[in-house]
Amino acid sequence: MAAPSHVLPFLSPAGTASARLSPGRRAGLLHCSAAAGQAGFFTRLGRLIKEKAKSDVEKLFSGFSKTRENLSVVDELLTYWNLEDTDRVLDELEEALLVSDFGPKISFRIVDTLREQIRDGKLKSGSEIKAALKRCILELLTSKGGNSELKLGFRKPAVIMIVGVNGGGKTTSLGKLAYRFKNEGVKVLMAAGDTFRAAARDQLEVWAERTGSEIVIDNDKKAQPPAVLSQAVKRGKREGFDVVLCDTSGRLHTNYGLMEELVSCKKVLAKALPGAPNEILLVLDGTTGLNMLQQAREFNDVVGVTGFILTKLDGTARGGCVVSVVDELGIPVKFVGVGEGMEDLQPFDAEAFVEAIFP
Repeated sequence: MAAPSHVLPFLSPAGTASARLSPGRRAGLLHCSAAAGQAGFFTRLGRLIKEKAKSDVEKLFSGFSKTRENLSVVDELLTYWNLEDTDRVLDELEEALLVSDFGPKISFRIVDTLREQIRDGKLKSGSEIKAALKRCILELLTSKGGNSELKLGFRKPAVIMIVGVNGGGKTTSLGKLAYRFKNEGVKVLMAAGDTFRAAARDQLEVWAERTGSEIVIDNDKKAQPPAVLSQAVKRGKREGFDVVLCDTSGRLHTNYGLMEELVSCKKVLAKALPGAPNEILLVLDGTTGLNMLQQAREFNDVVGVTGFILTKLDGTARGGCVVSVVDELGIPVKFVGVGEGMEDLQPFDAEAFVEAIFP
């Protein structure tokens, strides 16, 4: 009797279609099935980590307290708004956005949009203006930033490369990302690719111990970062790791020699595993505000950044920089660091962010 149409041949009982397939064909089908299973695993993982942002919204609220304080003037301006006061109110609203590091271009664009909608009679109360303001910011983030889920590819191990300037929080962000993955049952391998700073390897070893992850370090003190990363990916393939997290040395975006080294790191990862790295995440220090934009431009030009991690948004930073960097480069923010704890690297969610910055 023929196998039912919904049953794949390689899953059929002996004597049916599977028995008539050559060993090579059966192996190919099994390989395809395994690849599909891995793709599904990574798709679910990216979505699950993103969804955790919604349950962690209180963390975002505490992280953006300074921005929320700066924007508290919005309610004051709009509570007693009337049509005759429109120009004055919008000028003060523009100033509040600038103080919160939204940047001149975005601030002007938002205010011009509101002015036009008020003039056309679409906004008739202070509450409607505030709702339109929040909607404008959300549309900027979603239209320019795209999907902020991690894109982990279709085969194991997924490879994530972390880059950034000195002192931005790269190694710490990598450790916190490992913590996120381990909480979802993911088998994580760290690669200590920052071979120039002795403390970086020690720091990553501590994170590996804290999160229960494995680590590849340079036994040869003269080892170059590309060699360490290549070794890690090969081990990841050989030993069945789900994710390989690759640390790199911090470097100023103006040091072109060191920036070119990142190109070498990217190339060896692709050579060790076609399609790698799946993500290149640039760590940006949120306390630098709009000054981070030049860093982001340079790193993106050199290695092709796929997402941002904004760190040190611990209540002192001005959160408008999140919107500025997305609008300028069209690259999504994937995580934000809102504190010192292991759980304080939060998946970025545009809706939660907008709710967090407005009182």
